[in-house]
Amino acid sequence: MKILVVGSGGREHALCWSIAKSPLCEKLYCAPGNAGISEVAECLPIKAEDLDAIIDFVSKSAIDFVVVGPEAQLVDGLVDRLEEINVPAFGPSAAAAEMEGSKGFMKDFCAKYNIPTANYQRFTDLPSAKKYLDEQGAPIVIKTDGLAAGKGVTVAMTLSEAHTAVEEALSGRAFGAAGAEVVIEEFMQGEEASFFVLTDGENYLPLASAQDHKRVGEGDTGPNTGGMGAYSPAPVLTPELEQQVLDRCIKPTIDGMKAEGHPYKGVLFAGLMLTDTGPRLIEYNVRFGDPECQALCLRLKSDLLPALLASAKGGIDKITLDWHDETALLVVMAAKGYPASYEKNTVIKGVDDANQDPAVTVFHAGTTTGNDGSLQAIGGRVLGVTALGTDIKEAQEKAYQAVDKITWPEGFCRRDIGWRELAR
Repeated sequence: MKILVVGSGGREHALCWSIAKSPLCEKLYCAPGNAGISEVAECLPIKAEDLDAIIDFVSKSAIDFVVVGPEAQLVDGLVDRLEEINVPAFGPSAAAAEMEGSKGFMKDFCAKYNIPTANYQRFTDLPSAKKYLDEQGAPIVIKTDGLAAGKGVTVAMTLSEAHTAVEEALSGRAFGAAGAEVVIEEFMQGEEASFFVLTDGENYLPLASAQDHKRVGEGDTGPNTGGMGAYSPAPVLTPELEQQVLDRCIKPTIDGMKAEGHPYKGVLFAGLMLTDTGPRLIEYNVRFGDPECQALCLRLKSDLLPALLASAKGGIDKITLDWHDETALLVVMAAKGYPASYEKNTVIKGVDDANQDPAVTVFHAGTTTGNDGSLQAIGGRVLGVTALGTDIKEAQEKAYQAVDKITWPEGFCRRDIGWRELAR
């Protein structure tokens, strides 16, 4: 098969790395890819958001299957456009991708199908939103309705912080059109975890659990980022709790979307809060998590491609996947200054040395190859140093040993990924 992966992050590197190993894959392309992806796929000078150019390339190159990595292209209807030209694609339709594209849609859907989640209200005007905040008190959570690249959530510990968050969103200053509506939710107490399933719109195949570290600083402090590290599995999500998630969240979602006339195909990524009353849904994402995807791909023994194809074409219930028993742990190396502004085109050395350990794989996110052949950082989150270990302690040790082989003065990482699990 000739396959195209759309995207340029660490998630897409992990997907390309997995797909390239499949005997079903004859030729692999990535649009636009990155320096790491170029080692396993042919990178194309096509931006992920240029849907017309992607459709044109797919048509002219007789591509057999497209794997869409990022959420924005799913919400914009890339899968629908590919289906119009009879090319199967991994990922939900635009209507089904509203599960991430609109927080309000997702919350209303959960209410309709009795899926456990935080109590909420939706607002488009500031006076009503502020009145509701004053009635509810803090702590409280404010979310932009639309996509905000992982930045549209404020966990406000004080009312003044909450007022500022709704003012910035509804004024249009902070998030543009994505913040034209806000969802205000109750603050849920507990520990966060992620759970992933593949679905073909009828049946589902559970993948694995993970936990990530969203905040930039050690001890989970400072501003939220796209994720500074992750590990899989998450022991806190026991088999009993996983079954509750499948019964109370996943199955009603798949059945509900089918009943609504928008069958959900692709990966369903449930962000969960493990509360005293059981798992409750924080949000759904309609694509693999980044950095969780890298940890999942490293743990997967089986060929991933048949599972992705079954999700698109049907028959996911016929697929079985084997996993390594080990823990995978990933440390994100980011540019100094991230998640605010940072320097670009800085040189990274030592990645090949880090990759020498057979238990380690360094996934690339914001990288490019300079004119002189050097590896250069062009993004905020740049590398995902991922290691397998018999337990979380060994995986963490191996990951940081690999990090220490990389020379990049303009970069930084957290040194405590996995700390909650180690503390247990």
